[in-house]
Amino acid sequence: MSEISSASGSGTMMNDQGPWGGPRKGGGDGGNGGGPRNPWTPPPQGSGGGGGPRKSRGPSLEDIFRNRGKFNMPGGSGNKSVWLLAAVALVALWMAFSSVHVLGAEEEGVVTRLGAYNRTVGPGFHFTLPAPLEKLQKVDTQAIRTTQIGSTGASQENLILTSDQNIIDMAYEVRWSVRDPQRFLFQLEDPEQTVAEVGESAMRAAVANFELISAIGPGRGEIEAQVRERMQQILDSYRSGIDVQAISILQSDPPAEVNEAFKEVNAAKQERESAINNSRAFSQRVIERALGDTARFDKVYAEYRLAPEVTRRRIYYETMEGVLGGVDKTIIESGSNVTPYLPLPELKRRAEQPVATVEGTP
Repeated sequence: MSEISSASGSGTMMNDQGPWGGPRKGGGDGGNGGGPRNPWTPPPQGSGGGGGPRKSRGPSLEDIFRNRGKFNMPGGSGNKSVWLLAAVALVALWMAFSSVHVLGAEEEGVVTRLGAYNRTVGPGFHFTLPAPLEKLQKVDTQAIRTTQIGSTGASQENLILTSDQNIIDMAYEVRWSVRDPQRFLFQLEDPEQTVAEVGESAMRAAVANFELISAIGPGRGEIEAQVRERMQQILDSYRSGIDVQAISILQSDPPAEVNEAFKEVNAAKQERESAINNSRAFSQRVIERALGDTARFDKVYAEYRLAPEVTRRRIYYETMEGVLGGVDKTIIESGSNVTPYLPLPELKRRAEQPVATVEGTP
């Protein structure tokens, strides 16, 4: 009987306790003697064991997860201000880099709004709406761009047919600039590739009007002018916004297989032309000299008819002067009162020597 009563008493005591060994609500004194406390709930405010009030704790784990998206995380309003300042700074930098633009003196800017063309601006400071609402693309309208077609090396040939059914290997470059930035950016998908293709087409059309000798020599300047004019017409019809400045032929030679033979032929032709020019110059000199001699003889003959004896003596003296003028001469004459020997060359050399002056004499 005593065992049963003790067992029933202990069961009553167990029913009065909670699942964690503590007293149920409304029962017990909440002291430490009631068993361990539930670890997931904070202790009641103002209650505690040992005769004194319990100290308040921080928020529970459930509260932290519930409020994790708000700014009132541990740390208070200070963290909220830092996040706001960082957001404002990022917005200000984004607007500064995407809205303020500086264009150089050689540049123009094309502004697009939501991908569509809006306006074109010149050099200086400009402001646009922040990206992606508006974007500005800079275009250098003063730069001379160069597109080379063909190669001067033997590795790549650009063969073109001439009017006399011959083939030449040509390399040339096209120098061009941007006239209208809007059309340059939006009218053509690849402007540089278009310039190369138009230049090649125009060169083939121009060379087809020239023979081989002219295309590799004297006709190159005319070919360049025709190619530039034809290219400008085609690009204007495309509304490309491009100006063709000049065409420069870098190489105009026959194919590599026959290039040496063509060089020998050209060298022979140049020698022939040189010999013809030299013979013509010599013939002209001889004719001019003959005409001069004829005119001089006519004048002498006119004087001879007026005074035959004087004219004969004058002709004799002039002839002897021309024959003996540059020869050393010695005159020897016989006579009682005439010096038999007269060294004319020695006297001439003495006369040509400068006279030496003695210091102190006037």
